[in-house]
Amino acid sequence: MAGSGLKEVDRRIKSVKNTQQITRAMKMVAAAKLRKAESRAKQARAYAEEILSITRRAVSKGTGHPLLDQRDVVRKGFVVVTSSRGLAGPYNANILRYAAVRMQEAGGKDPGVFAIGRKGRDYFLHRRVPIFQEFLGIGDEPTFHQAQAIAHEILRHFLEHQVDEVWLSYTQFINPLTHHAQSFRLLPVEEPAADDPSMRRSYVFEPDTQTVFKDLLPHYVEVLIYSALLESKASEQAARMTAMDSASKNADELIRRMVLMRNRLRQAAITKEIAELVSGAEALK
Repeated sequence: MAGSGLKEVDRRIKSVKNTQQITRAMKMVAAAKLRKAESRAKQARAYAEEILSITRRAVSKGTGHPLLDQRDVVRKGFVVVTSSRGLAGPYNANILRYAAVRMQEAGGKDPGVFAIGRKGRDYFLHRRVPIFQEFLGIGDEPTFHQAQAIAHEILRHFLEHQVDEVWLSYTQFINPLTHHAQSFRLLPVEEPAADDPSMRRSYVFEPDTQTVFKDLLPHYVEVLIYSALLESKASEQAARMTAMDSASKNADELIRRMVLMRNRLRQAAITKEIAELVSGAEALK
């Protein structure tokens, strides 16, 4: 009986050690990917912030473009960026919970989703939320071409009046331990507030504002989508690295406890054998 228990504990220790090797390897892979993803996200962020500033400043100077159409909001669309893989700690749960709350607050006719990532697609399908479009297979290194394809579908839905507002929900990367879910209105483009820093800048648009809008506004959507993909990917890798590190540490603690259990079983088996020997010796007297 004791021998059977020892074999079971040894088997469990071996199994946990094998799992720990996997989690340690995944942590190292995620850390390597994070360095590159963080660099790309920060570079894109600076460009996206400048495009946002220029676009909002341009919007304050003119109207008339379809992407600036402030119409009665009947239906809102939400672009939600998640991952297609798990083992990333609370990363997907946080952004999905956050997006769900924003959608509840939206009101109007059934808000729908542009789901980027399999986790988000599955989440909203399970809850029977209308999905306008799904974008899977983004990969660990999102490309601007992928962002353009996503932006094209979002623009089409807005221009065809299938949605009256589009909100972008994603996870902003702060540092490897901090990343926040956030959301802002993507379409129609908002005018800057009076205290917005962009209002302190002066731009000259040539040949005129409307001509600039033709190329600037679609590019604005593409750039912000691309930046959101990169921010989310960096956040995902950071969350996966942290989750795998925690899993490895938990495995250490579990192995320690099982080794103590194995030692107690061995001690109990040895004590029993000694008692049986003593009893046998006493019987022979």
